[in-house]
Amino acid sequence: MIADGRIAINGDVLTTPATVIENLAGVTVDGKPVAKPEAARLFRFYKPPSCLTAEFDPKGRPTIYDKLPDGLPRLIPVGRLDFMTEGLLLLTNDGELKRQLELPSTGVVRSYRARAFGDVTQEQLEDLADGIEIEGIRYGSIDANLERRTGRNCWIEMSLTEGKNREVRNVLAHLGLQVSRLIRTSYGPLDLDGLEAGGVSEVQREELFIFRKSLRGGRKPA
Repeated sequence: MIADGRIAINGDVLTTPATVIENLAGVTVDGKPVAKPEAARLFRFYKPPSCLTAEFDPKGRPTIYDKLPDGLPRLIPVGRLDFMTEGLLLLTNDGELKRQLELPSTGVVRSYRARAFGDVTQEQLEDLADGIEIEGIRYGSIDANLERRTGRNCWIEMSLTEGKNREVRNVLAHLGLQVSRLIRTSYGPLDLDGLEAGGVSEVQREELFIFRKSLRGGRKPA
């Protein structure tokens, strides 16, 4: 854009990208002032099952953007949920906030409920607190509890901070369980309260500020 002569500062066309500016005052693109960046916004979304956490799928499968209601700003997901996994997915308009929330070093706890078939004991689940290695992949500490059991069907609650790809499913499969439903119930202090599948709700600014301030590691908000 600079090479095409489209950028100017106080009316003077910029000729080199090696230009240091303290703010966007006087900067124009095609003669129009550059707008100030939007304030960071965060939304809770109840992702339904059977859709991808992606903008487009070459195979034609539905994505979260097919499920989101009209009228929202352009949003990007914080992390991702598998095609069949449902539950809380955070969406933001701010790339820095996205990265901050995804970093394992920030220590954000993700909680899940899994409906599974098979035999497992509370002792086996408690052993996950020490972490586990599966096929060369090391999974960190997981707080897991047997919520209830009916015959060989059970509901298991799990909380973790890493969120590696398919972590919950892989760990439960390693324990000999077949997962038939997986729901992410919370991400940090945010949960599914008041949301049904496909529903969206914006996190209030004060709540977002408190959330960001509580994060370990990464840059804190001004």
